[in-house]
Amino acid sequence: MSELDDTDLALIAELRRDGRAGWSDLADRLGLARATVRARLERLQARGEVVGFTVLTRSDVGAMPVRALMMVALEGRGQEKITARLTGLPEVSAVHSTNGRWDMIAEIGTRTLEELDQLILKVRNLDGVLASETNLLLSTRRAGRR
Repeated sequence: MSELDDTDLALIAELRRDGRAGWSDLADRLGLARATVRARLERLQARGEVVGFTVLTRSDVGAMPVRALMMVALEGRGQEKITARLTGLPEVSAVHSTNGRWDMIAEIGTRTLEELDQLILKVRNLDGVLASETNLLLSTRRAGRR
């Protein structure tokens, strides 16, 4: 598989900025022919470089305005059990395994700081959780978006 060239990267950046952009709009923004944009995107999808498109709704950013990342250290081999417990919590949108000091990172969202505090306590009290550190997300800028 070859590396992505500047045109591929520019196309991906434009799609990150506006995943609903039409072929003509993308072609205009990139200074390419419409057929070239279409062929490039089809090739990126076929190679697995672009694996899907998503939508961000108002409720994704509004329903849980207090957002945070919680790094979790585990004792022993309970990662599968802890992951299952975390993914079962409605405030947890994703759980990532990682390396380094922390064993996993949970993306969390609550309506209030009080709810966040309760969630942190709940996670820290799970059997197998050795330590945690939670960082509030103050703002988010997506890659390739203006």
